[in-house]
Amino acid sequence: MNKQGAGLFIAFEGGDGAGKSTQAARLADALESRGLTVLRTREPGGTPIGEKLRSLVLDHGHGEIDAHTEALIFAASRAAHATQVIRPALERGEIVLTDRYIDSSVAYQGAGRDLGKDAVRALNEWATSGLQPHLTVLLDVDPAMGRQRRTAGDAAEDRLESEADDFHGRIREAFLELAGSRPASYLVLPAHLPVSELAAAILTRVDALLASPEVAPVGASPSAGDHGGGTP
Repeated sequence: MNKQGAGLFIAFEGGDGAGKSTQAARLADALESRGLTVLRTREPGGTPIGEKLRSLVLDHGHGEIDAHTEALIFAASRAAHATQVIRPALERGEIVLTDRYIDSSVAYQGAGRDLGKDAVRALNEWATSGLQPHLTVLLDVDPAMGRQRRTAGDAAEDRLESEADDFHGRIREAFLELAGSRPASYLVLPAHLPVSELAAAILTRVDALLASPEVAPVGASPSAGDHGGGTP
């Protein structure tokens, strides 16, 4: 468990097309309807410099980006994100929902790019000063299904999404391995389940976390008339 700050930190992980953004939005709506303060964010990105780095590493047309450079760009974006956005929000007692975090680098660059999962994890733990989520929601998606979802309609794939299915297969295996190594810190769900069913399962797990004495209370928004929580 992450003992830093008074808030709750949840990461959504999974292959491209897993539905992370959809589920993060559903969870945010459910929690905000109770008057809780929720911060939704994403990686790479989440800060002005992070959004610039996101464009560099994901958009086509920036020339060759070798595997080591790619890993360092993601880590740089994450360092700014953790320092400038996530930690301050947790210290304010908010619930932080991030679309991707360290596991994505371990899976994409460590396994997908063959840089080594341990090396990439160490880099990103250094970049974030060891900040870890209370819970990681892993939406497990088959690479073929993920591609079908990503290319529905006129949607175009970004630089990583357009990689071959064997690349995405290595990523899927890495995510599942990460979840299997620390099952108490993960909620693994099949991404093909109905959106409402996934949302209900996620909310149930988050409710259990909010009720746990190991997690400090999360501050409610002013509109709810409850100003509990805040910095410890």
